[in-house]
Amino acid sequence: MSSEVMEIFKEAGAVMEGHFLLSSGLHSSIYWEKFKVLQHPHYTEKLCRIIVEHFKGKEIQVVVGPTTGGIILAFEVARQLGVRGIFAEKEDERRVLRRGFAITSNERALIVDDILTTGDSIRRIIDIINKMGAIAIGVGVLVDRSQGEIDFGIPLFSCVKVAAPAYLPKQCPLCAAGIPLVRPGG
Repeated sequence: MSSEVMEIFKEAGAVMEGHFLLSSGLHSSIYWEKFKVLQHPHYTEKLCRIIVEHFKGKEIQVVVGPTTGGIILAFEVARQLGVRGIFAEKEDERRVLRRGFAITSNERALIVDDILTTGDSIRRIIDIINKMGAIAIGVGVLVDRSQGEIDFGIPLFSCVKVAAPAYLPKQCPLCAAGIPLVRPGG
């Protein structure tokens, strides 16, 4: 399955090499431009189907994703499951539910996201779910580039795991080599 997922990302031209500033603030020689994949509904549907199949039978009642890529994924995973799909937006240094979104006590929530590097967005959504008295039953991501260093305390599933080192800016060998830093995306 992971070779099929890698093929989707490669066909879409989504795997880029260079010196990139990630949304986490880390630097990396590899950047996954998920929107090159998510712009194609057939790819999005196929990748979300993998997540749905993994969490099938877990009685999910709501799917939550962080802005921005997580909006598309939450919608598509929720559509396939026949449940609600909502998203959490950034506000200062936290994530919040707006636009009338709410999660009720004991509601079973699946968190979805595009690319996992540090897990910060996911942790913030887990906090929202826990504060509302709901139950975070798992996390589904398209690409896990965390190198297995993250434990959310709930099951984590990824469509593909990749070895893509990320560096703190002060420890970045690409910066030390004088390779220009690219700020892709937002």
